[in-house]
Amino acid sequence: MQLTERAVDKVKILLDREQKADHGLRVAVRGGGCSGFQYGLTFVEAPGPMDTVLSFSGLDVYVDPMSAPYLEDVSIDYSDGLDGSGFEFKNPKATGTCGCGSSFSV
Repeated sequence: MQLTERAVDKVKILLDREQKADHGLRVAVRGGGCSGFQYGLTFVEAPGPMDTVLSFSGLDVYVDPMSAPYLEDVSIDYSDGLDGSGFEFKNPKATGTCGCGSSFSV
């Protein structure tokens, strides 16, 4: 899994805004959404005992063992444009995605 510098910068801004600068970012895959799976981003104080811990420019990212295989080749970016803003997931293993881009199938 990779996070672009734009994504890392935006997460750091959000952590600071929510006064959670000592937290990390949990990236997870859960069942749901219109395509079968959906991505989840949450701030957590510490990794779980079985989490993989990744670091991107000083940002700690936690991935649980169930989500790890789905996130292996995923790239997370942040886009801020006239037509909207948000985190974008690029998953080369996804065989289908929904129109909003927040759920996928494999």
